[in-house]
Amino acid sequence: MSESNLVTGDNLMLESARYLFVIDDDPVQTEMIKDYLKERYVFNLKEYADGETALRDLDKLKPEMVVLDFHLNSNNKGAKNGIDVLKAIKKQSPGTKVIMFTGEDNINIALESMRNGAYDYIIKGETAFNKMENTVNRLGEMHRLEAVNTAQKRTILFLSISIGIIVVLAILYALFGSP
Repeated sequence: MSESNLVTGDNLMLESARYLFVIDDDPVQTEMIKDYLKERYVFNLKEYADGETALRDLDKLKPEMVVLDFHLNSNNKGAKNGIDVLKAIKKQSPGTKVIMFTGEDNINIALESMRNGAYDYIIKGETAFNKMENTVNRLGEMHRLEAVNTAQKRTILFLSISIGIIVVLAILYALFGSP
């Protein structure tokens, strides 16, 4: 992927690859999430068993969205929890939308997630994948509108500069005549 065919503005990819990270230390859950999203969306899905590895790829791949579990230390007791990873993601890439997807039905964790920048907090259960689909659809539409808005702002800037140059040339022509 070359820089020449990539137009970005803080995770707003107008061309090229769109990434979605799935960060969950449960391989069965990760596979279910990945399969569900792959059937419905055209994202390049990257899966991670811990937040530390995902954070290393964050700057390089600039994911549009991250599905993040709260408990990430079942296999690695020293791994950061989901809130710590969420804080790091929002610090490193503020435009990345994070969906907390966890079995933790705890209002305090939900509130802390939202305070730290999570877009949504979904509790794993029988309706969780439908909720995730709705959230991803909303975020996809938001992303599309933000990308269109960015493109329109660039067009307006270009047109404003062009009109300014034409006006200056017209004034110079009026003052000094033709060469």
